[in-house]
Amino acid sequence: MRAVFVQVQCIPGKTYEVADALFEREIASELYSTSGDYDLLMKLYIPEDVDIGKFIDENVANVPGIFRTLTTLTFKAF
Repeated sequence: MRAVFVQVQCIPGKTYEVADALFEREIASELYSTSGDYDLLMKLYIPEDVDIGKFIDENVANVPGIFRTLTTLTFKAF
């Protein structure tokens, strides 16, 4: 499993709806509200054999109310 972080920028006024929809999909190990350019931060664990871009596209980016996402891959835990 690979740890992947996804920052989510929501359409104004939709952050709680987006957070609820993401939570209901049961794909995030952690989901936080954040300050700054992005509204939410998710930590996902994606199996090694799954295409990350396709996973994000099919499970995250298609949630109504999401304007933009930023995916950060991880390589090694210290």
